Amino acid sequence: MKENDSGFYLVREEILPEAIKKTIKVKEMLKSGEARTVNKAVLMANLSRSAYYKYKDYVFPFFEASRNKIVAINLLLSNRPGVLSSVLNTISGDQGNVLTINQGIPRQGVASVALTIETELLTVDLEALLDKLRMVAGVKRLEILGHGD
Repeated sequence: MKENDSGFYLVREEILPEAIKKTIKVKEMLKSGEARTVNKAVLMANLSRSAYYKYKDYVFPFFEASRNKIVAINLLLSNRPGVLSSVLNTISGDQGNVLTINQGIPRQGVASVALTIETELLTVDLEALLDKLRMVAGVKRLEILGHGD
């Protein structure tokens, strides 16, 4: 088995231990101003200060991890005029920078498109951009292939 070079993994929230979920909640409360101090936030989240300090530097939302990064996504698009153009316009509308486009030959009415996007200047978080892309007419599927520097 090959070892992960980066030490980062995408993990669905529902399988995380409660202490990690609460640590994320504390970080969100501090960032939003809902709680002004760590003491207040951990009390509100019913988390010990020691657990918060143990995990705080190791957990963060995906969109935060992808900021100032290059993100690779794969899309399955309907083979209709303007679908890819709408996807690209959606990305550029939020100041995403498309670095590469690799489109396969359409088969059975759909085409696979791989994009790499630079997220440094995004005006929305990556999750919001991905939600917008999923809503573009003709986008059948969207999956994140990975991200890096």
